[in-house]
Amino acid sequence: MNWLTNFVRPKLRALVRKPDIPDNLWEKCRSCERMVFHRDLEANLFVCQHCGFHLRLGPKERFASLFDDGEYQRVELPEAPHDVLKFRDKKRYADRLKEARSRTGESDAVIVAHGKVDGLGVVVAVFDFGFLGGSMGVAVGEAIIAAARHATRHEAPLIVFPASGGARMQEGVLSLMQLARTTIAIEEVKEAGLPYIVVLTNPTTGGVTASFAMLGDITLAEPGAIVGFAGPRVIEETIREKLPEGFQRSEYLLEHGMIDMVVERRAVRETLIRILGLLLDRGPAADAPEPPAPELAPPTPGADGGGDSSPEK
Repeated sequence: MNWLTNFVRPKLRALVRKPDIPDNLWEKCRSCERMVFHRDLEANLFVCQHCGFHLRLGPKERFASLFDDGEYQRVELPEAPHDVLKFRDKKRYADRLKEARSRTGESDAVIVAHGKVDGLGVVVAVFDFGFLGGSMGVAVGEAIIAAARHATRHEAPLIVFPASGGARMQEGVLSLMQLARTTIAIEEVKEAGLPYIVVLTNPTTGGVTASFAMLGDITLAEPGAIVGFAGPRVIEETIREKLPEGFQRSEYLLEHGMIDMVVERRAVRETLIRILGLLLDRGPAADAPEPPAPELAPPTPGADGGGDSSPEK
């Protein structure tokens, strides 16, 4: 009996046992609900190959797809005070921060980098929605200010990719103060004569929309991105009316003149290169047309002392 239990049974189980497959090899599209292999998704910049739905793209993947050869240097951000209010709801805010930092490996919701795009030095700030919904607290405000000052100091355009649920409620009025602080920082970039471009991603809402996210010299948006202040459900409950189809989507905003262009993720880099070239007048200088050559008078017969120049007959 021991021989059957200890030897035969394990052999049989090994033959019929299904191999362990990691759970993260496939991801379900939230739009068409089809499963997409993770390598295909990464190769396509996290855009569903079946329906074109734009899934969330992390800051590191965003930087890699934007900068020349994927090379960049991260900008060191100032340390910001955390949990000044000692806020607590179902969980302490300090514990939420600790969990988010452990999960993402980042100190807060914005990463700033400096690199080259088509040979031009630019400063790029990218939100990580996975860090407390990309909410804007003091640390995020400090990051945007640091990005603006770094761009001004190096005379580089500033590009921001927001993805946020708005102000961080756990920081109370301190989070609301970041609306004014970030707006002033963006004005400093503009006063320096540097381009400021915003690429809205899904979602961009609340205080982020009410401040620096809508101040771009040029404002782009990814397809299907939700952009607004309050959510559609809150608006419907407030005005007691049914909202139009596609309300607050990037295509709706483009139709109503709130943004300049809807750009697919794979075309964002080339679009930014083209826009920066126009704003900075980097195109080839138009050569001044050369003056036309003076017309020569026909030779006068015998002018060269040789008599008639016509061939002999």
